[in-house]
Amino acid sequence: MSFSEPMLRLFNQGIILGPDGYRMSKSRGNVVNPDDYVGSLGVDTVRCYLMFIGPWDSGGPWNPKGIEGVHRFLHRVWHLVVDPAPEGSAASEPAAGVRRAIHQTLKRVTEDLEGFRFNTAIAALMECTNALMRSREIGAAGTGEWGPALRTLVLMLAPFAPHLAEELWARMGQPYSVHRQAWPAWDPEAIREDTVTLVLQVNGRVRDRVQVPAGLDEASLRETALASEKVRRFIDGMQVQDVIVVRGKLVNVVVR
Repeated sequence: MSFSEPMLRLFNQGIILGPDGYRMSKSRGNVVNPDDYVGSLGVDTVRCYLMFIGPWDSGGPWNPKGIEGVHRFLHRVWHLVVDPAPEGSAASEPAAGVRRAIHQTLKRVTEDLEGFRFNTAIAALMECTNALMRSREIGAAGTGEWGPALRTLVLMLAPFAPHLAEELWARMGQPYSVHRQAWPAWDPEAIREDTVTLVLQVNGRVRDRVQVPAGLDEASLRETALASEKVRRFIDGMQVQDVIVVRGKLVNVVVR
C-alpha cells in the first residue's frame, strides 16, 4: 500500500525532520521512507504518528521510538474493544466515570478537529483509552454505558485510523460503514465533574490541595480553606486580611 499523497507532501516539503533533527534531504542521507513503516507497522500507525508529532502545518522530528508509542496506543484500542471483559460486578460509579470520560474526550476531539489540531485530538484519544482501560478493570464493562462508550471511541478514531476503526466497527456488529455514521454530539451535563481540585494558598503560595464537591458557594470554599490543617500552620497567630476565592479553582488567604 503506497503512502497517501498529502502526507508524502509533508516529507517532500521538508516539514518532517529526519532522525538527526535536520530537514529530510537526499543530500544529507537522512530521508525516511514512509512505505517501510507502512509495511511493518501499518498505514494507520504512520498516519496517526504524522498527525501526532506536531501541528499539522508545522510538522516535527521523526522519531522511531515515537512511532512505536502510537503503534502501542492503537493496539490498546484494539484490545479494549476486542478482548473479553474481566469478570466482576457492575457498579454505578465506574459507569458515571466512563460516561464523563467519553463525553469530555468527544468535546475535545470535536473542537480540535474543527481547528485542525490533530495532534491534541490524538492525545485526547490516548488519555481516554487509558481511562477506559482503568474503568474496565473495576467493573465498567458490565454497565450499560460501556457499549455506547466503545462505539463513540471508535467513531472518534475513524478520521485518524480509518482502517482500524472500520474493522472494530464491524466486530462490534455495527452497520457498514463507520465512515457513513453521523458524528456524535457531546452532552454538556455528562462532562461536569462531581468534584474539583481546590488549590489553597497563603499569600499566593500553594499550601494544600483538596477535593471538594463541584459548585460549592464562596462561603463554603472560604470555610474549607480556613479549616485546612496545612493552611492553619501558616495563618495561626497571623491576622487574616482577605480571603480571595476563585470558584472551582483556588482560595488565597492573605495574612500579615
